[in-house]
Amino acid sequence: MPIGRTIIADSLAIALLDAADTATRSAAADILVQAFADPERYGHARIVEQLTPAPAPFYRHFFIARVGGVVVGVGGIKAADWASDTHILYLSAVAEHARGQGIARAFIDYRIAWAMENFEHGRLLVSTARTRRFARLGFKLVGKREAAGRRLMIHEF
Repeated sequence: MPIGRTIIADSLAIALLDAADTATRSAAADILVQAFADPERYGHARIVEQLTPAPAPFYRHFFIARVGGVVVGVGGIKAADWASDTHILYLSAVAEHARGQGIARAFIDYRIAWAMENFEHGRLLVSTARTRRFARLGFKLVGKREAAGRRLMIHEF
């Protein structure tokens, strides 16, 4: 899917975050701050800074989910190592009132499709407590180490 393309299915729209749209960026930051609830590691200032796009080769992009025009989720992808085409899925969250509707899964699918469309080959990394969700999408566990209830997973394409 091209980076500017929007997915619309069952009133869900996913599109690239426009960094100049301060209201949307603020709504996305609020969702992430509430989801991560770790002010030292994921404070509001750090999250707002992360929501700012970065250019290639160390790119960073965020996608926004809207239902009925209301921001209900946010998910990022960034370059981990441009030389080996390694990317990280990160800072992904859905507003509490919108959970259980498939929005998180749509974010994962969208970011995987975006990476595969924009890079001939590579790997996606994710640190997650939801290993079964990612295993169903082709991710494999990396090593046996767990940190804070999370495991590192990889998807090669």
